[in-house]
Amino acid sequence: MAGRKFETLSGIPVKEVYKPEDLKGFDPEKKLGEPGRPPFTRGVYPNMYRGRLWTMRQYAGFGSAEDTNRRFLYLLSQGQTGLSVAFDLPTQLGYDSDHPLAVGEIGRTGVAVSTLEDLSIVFRDINLGEVSTSMTINATAPVLLAMYIVIADRDGIPAEKLSGTVQNDILKEFAARGNYIYPVEPSMRLVGDLIEFSSKYLPRWNPISISGYHYREAGATAVEELAFTFADGIAYVEEVRKRGIDVDQFAPRLSFFFNAHNYFFEEVAKFRAARRIWYRIMKERFGARNEKSMRLRFHTQTAGSALVAQQPLNNIIRVTLQALAAVLGGTQSLHTNSFDEALALPTELSATVALRTQQIIAYESGVADSVDPLAGSYMVEKLTDQIEEEVWELIKKIDELGGAVEAIKTGFFQRRIEESSYRYQMEVEKGERTVVGVNSFTVEEEPRIELLKVDPEVERRQLERLERYKKNRDHDRVMKSLEKIKKTALGEDNLMPVIIEAIENSATLGEISDSLREVWGEFK
Repeated sequence: MAGRKFETLSGIPVKEVYKPEDLKGFDPEKKLGEPGRPPFTRGVYPNMYRGRLWTMRQYAGFGSAEDTNRRFLYLLSQGQTGLSVAFDLPTQLGYDSDHPLAVGEIGRTGVAVSTLEDLSIVFRDINLGEVSTSMTINATAPVLLAMYIVIADRDGIPAEKLSGTVQNDILKEFAARGNYIYPVEPSMRLVGDLIEFSSKYLPRWNPISISGYHYREAGATAVEELAFTFADGIAYVEEVRKRGIDVDQFAPRLSFFFNAHNYFFEEVAKFRAARRIWYRIMKERFGARNEKSMRLRFHTQTAGSALVAQQPLNNIIRVTLQALAAVLGGTQSLHTNSFDEALALPTELSATVALRTQQIIAYESGVADSVDPLAGSYMVEKLTDQIEEEVWELIKKIDELGGAVEAIKTGFFQRRIEESSYRYQMEVEKGERTVVGVNSFTVEEEPRIELLKVDPEVERRQLERLERYKKNRDHDRVMKSLEKIKKTALGEDNLMPVIIEAIENSATLGEISDSLREVWGEFK
């Protein structure tokens, strides 16, 4: 094809043929090692998927708590092995559903959760001691985790038995996603409080999912995705260490979240390079002694930004290739996007097809039978080395700028993402990169597919339930709890215990968030 570029999405040139001389000086023992052993290039567990398949964790949540509960129960009945909760924008931004800014947004991009009752309904008839739950929540992560702990406690499930993840990654919100509430410094404190609390009381919980996914969705390259993610990870480790906590006390439960994009071999190499880089960061930079602190465990989601509205059924093939790259790259859990997500929230049919994609890869393709089957490929090993080298160069530059927090404050991350996004868009518009159905192989008439529509009644019913909840509680206990949160926020004590107490006393997500707004203000 005229004008076609032979390079990865990160701009790394792709050779016509890769030969042994491309790996001149390659030391298999140093660069590869054994699976489950440093530098973890080949995977974080010795037998990987032969011992246990990745967790099939489909991201879901829409409308009312009842709607989301029904979808969860359906997906679990179809073989999903972990839950992943999507929250609506008011919940993510710390507003109750009755806030003026919530009008028209209730239940639209995820489930509406203002109260303990709402979240209890989301998990109705689901044993929290037996299922692993991921919650995509950041600015209000402490509040949602507090609700989850209280629900489990009331069901007789102790905190130490809970397993799952809260995203709790606020830095990428400032740089790429925009769902922040408080200024940077108190936001970082909240992240640290949650990690510290979890390290003491939730031994099976991942208190953060350090997320490169959203950087990639905003337009970053694979190299930038890793560099920005690891720079954020360094900042979070430093935030917790300054409290006098030994790195090996909390680092084993740090988790990551990456994107699986379209350029198949670059994505496989990216995941392999990522493990090697994090191993070195933890060992050399932070002096970790426990090998579990050096293991990069990550969740992957296929690339939402790669899905297109034109010929939407083609997205099934895109998602399949992205999911295959994640599996060959050694992911620990995986969400596969639904083919209709460029148009609407997934229907039950499209969500089922997405889950079946993972199951066919797992049980029919044979790719899970051997650990790191692409190891030794001249192309894969060369790309792994090249990505690693470029990531280290970018991390060095971020360090010179003062680290992730300063680099985000000065707009460095944002500018790099904008430049990469613009460059890719120009390549598509010039025809240098083909997007099937968009700039080539187009059709005049698009296939008609059924789309999910959120019932307008959801908003009315949610507001009625919230009104009842606020009316039928001890107002004085709520106010005392909120005052305690404000007092703690002015000091240095961990906020998690007082947030849990406020939830037990029926304070809402919005009330707790407003209490912190009153003390810290908002980021503008």
